Amino acid sequence: MTIEENKVVSLTYELRVNDKESEIVEKVEDNAPLTFLFGRGNLLPDFEANISGLKEGDSFDFKLDPEQAYGQVSDEAIVDLPKNIFEIDGKIDDNLLKVGNNIPMQDSSGNKLNGVVLEIADESVKMDFNHPLAGETLIFKGEIKDIRDASGEEVEKGYVEQGGAHPCEDDEETE
Repeated sequence: MTIEENKVVSLTYELRVNDKESEIVEKVEDNAPLTFLFGRGNLLPDFEANISGLKEGDSFDFKLDPEQAYGQVSDEAIVDLPKNIFEIDGKIDDNLLKVGNNIPMQDSSGNKLNGVVLEIADESVKMDFNHPLAGETLIFKGEIKDIRDASGEEVEKGYVEQGGAHPCEDDEETE
């Protein structure tokens, strides 16, 4: 079977940044492969383009420049926020608001995003909402472990449920 739209793909990989000799930043192994519905925008478009057409057992080794991955670091994504927005019941949790902490937040449109605390002043908090890998060249090396047809429910939802039974154990839908 070949990787194409609406196939469920399981793969393993190592991710390094900037060059092939750098430290591994992320490693996905056989015991917990990355499993996703191909062609539905669940991964970086250029990642999917690089594995499109591969078959089970095929290896891959490619790099994505920052523009193909998470973009360059943007000064516009570094913002000063009023300190009082971090208050819960009128108090600020000092364990939460520390330089270097990654804090899940949402913008005015309700989109979820993560920000890293850069500085804490008397009335404001400087946060960086750039992706942690912004500005980096990503180098992926891995192997395609499994490919299967997506179920009707997976196609309808646009993603594969994670956890529970291995997605290949029972291809029959049960109610």
